[in-house]
Amino acid sequence: MITLAVDCMGGDHGPIVTLEACRQFLDSHLDASLLLVGHPDHIPLKHPRARIVPALERVEMHDPLEVALRRKKDSSMRVAIEQVKSGQAQAVVSAGNTGALMAISRYVLKTLDGIDRPAIAGQFPNARGGGTTMLDMGANVDCTPEHLLQFAVMGSALVTVLQGTPSPSVGLLNIGEEDIKGGENIKKTAELLRSAAKTGDLNFYGNVEGNDIFLGTTDLVVCDGFVGNVALKASEGLASMMSGFLRESFSATIFTKIAGIFSYSILSAFKNKMDHRRYNGAALLGLRGLVFKSHGSADAVAFENALCRAYDAARNDLTAQVQARIAHAAPLLSPLATPISPEPA
Repeated sequence: MITLAVDCMGGDHGPIVTLEACRQFLDSHLDASLLLVGHPDHIPLKHPRARIVPALERVEMHDPLEVALRRKKDSSMRVAIEQVKSGQAQAVVSAGNTGALMAISRYVLKTLDGIDRPAIAGQFPNARGGGTTMLDMGANVDCTPEHLLQFAVMGSALVTVLQGTPSPSVGLLNIGEEDIKGGENIKKTAELLRSAAKTGDLNFYGNVEGNDIFLGTTDLVVCDGFVGNVALKASEGLASMMSGFLRESFSATIFTKIAGIFSYSILSAFKNKMDHRRYNGAALLGLRGLVFKSHGSADAVAFENALCRAYDAARNDLTAQVQARIAHAAPLLSPLATPISPEPA
């Protein structure tokens, strides 16, 4: 039985979305149970494989990190993460404040040996009909080559577990495919990734460009969090634009209506293929426990997909896979790990 802890109060919509997603998930996963974390008065879901874990506070989307980490110790987010720490659950899923989720997860669960900075790994739809995994997507703005190597190793483990690809190809995001392109940091990263390929730690493809993310040139794309987050927001903007175009096709002039009729089926198929809800659920990699972040505005379909990704990761013991790969790549890594300061009283 795989048990997931769910932050029922997190996100833009809270229990209205999370509970419906939980109901759908339980119906399709008979070997799973859920810990529904939040205020009991707001969790009416009754199910033989669901149990309520009380948490009377909620981390708001606008809460500063200090408030979320130090003052709201009975928040649904923190209590949900503590279920993984105590072994009551194998993974946690939250649609709450991303910065708070990372900070609390890192404090409560700590990082794996050999990992300095946890990273956020998500998926983008690609032309091959699957998803391109990318990290980091916003947790780390400034990264050393050693950090990016860690991301590549952790991301490879994630793709292997969730997609069944034993040796996923890894691309380093750059402004060109040639080895001479990019700044010194990127060039040094490429050297490290090539060394990791020689030792069997990675299947390094080489440099890739932004269009390769959606072409599916590689299974995994590695970059710093600044670039990754820009790519994420750009893709979300594209999806919103497509949705708006489909709506407007039937509310404009007769000429655009006719054009919309002929193109509707093609555009609808493209929109479904690019539907970000299918790829919802970003993994916070590098922690001593599994944490998955759902988009804050996720609907029930999207949140259920995040639950499914967390379930698959727990069933295949993703944490152990990451730990084993990092240990194997240790000779290539600098001693980066830094201790976490104790929490103030």
